[in-house]
Amino acid sequence: MPHDEQDKNRIRPKLKVISFDGNKSSLVETEQSQVSFQDVGGMEELKKKIRLNFILPLQQPEMFQAFGKSAGGSLLLYGPPGCGKTFLARAIAGEINANFLHVELQAILSMYIGESEHNLHDFFEKARQEKPCVMFIDELDALGGSRHHMQQHHNRMLVNQLLIELDGLQSFNHEVLVIGATNTPWYLDSALRRPGRFNHLFFVPPPEPAERELILGLKLQGKPQEQLNLKRWAEMTTHFSGADLEQIVRDAVEHAIERSLESGSIQPITDKDIKSSIEGRKPTTLDWFSTAKNYATFSDINKDYEQVLEYVKTHRIK
Repeated sequence: MPHDEQDKNRIRPKLKVISFDGNKSSLVETEQSQVSFQDVGGMEELKKKIRLNFILPLQQPEMFQAFGKSAGGSLLLYGPPGCGKTFLARAIAGEINANFLHVELQAILSMYIGESEHNLHDFFEKARQEKPCVMFIDELDALGGSRHHMQQHHNRMLVNQLLIELDGLQSFNHEVLVIGATNTPWYLDSALRRPGRFNHLFFVPPPEPAERELILGLKLQGKPQEQLNLKRWAEMTTHFSGADLEQIVRDAVEHAIERSLESGSIQPITDKDIKSSIEGRKPTTLDWFSTAKNYATFSDINKDYEQVLEYVKTHRIK
């Protein structure tokens, strides 16, 4: 799935200021995303579910209102790190032509008691003011971890505030979609997974071969290179995340630069450079699948992670 520097040029930023208290303010970047599902390679079943539950209610509200379903709500994206959860969230915003509000943890967390909750509330208020709006909370487990394992009272209060804001979306808001993303959904507070909150759970897997070929092509674009056999390298990078593939290209670039410095002229990236880079790395997703498989096998009472087990079986991950 493409999520490189070119994607940043396809997003028009609008800087807004949210005043968190009388003595402090913070810049919040509200984006009008220019990427959509057409830019997301593969994952057709996932995109189909998202369309049905969150996009079509905005595009055809009368039909869904007849069944008592309103536009908005919340969903949770989970999966190995570096597989494009942020890019997918931006694509959802682009698909419905909505504002995109990326919640940065450093703009929420504060050393002062009560201020973190106030900051979080202000972000939700901004999303409500600019609807239709997609509010994206990355690393949700850092804000909504299990309260049973928290020793600090103010950390538990922040989780409580998040629950209040999500319930507010159901009671008095419309056209606000809250998307959470996490690599460790099993660490989230159980209250966040109740109906009306993050009860829609979507697995974002590593890219498939065609997607890996596309990612490699995008990462190599504009760089001196020979005619590369990207299809071959895509087939050799099973289980590699988008971030893993980006690192492979960086390693290959370093090989080419070393040769260029030795020869005194620009030397293009070759298939040999790509092969050497791949042979020197293992997919970072395997550690994640090892942990996720254990949770899915022994602790998944509600069968939330069956997709993980199916993926592990289909792709023969040990």
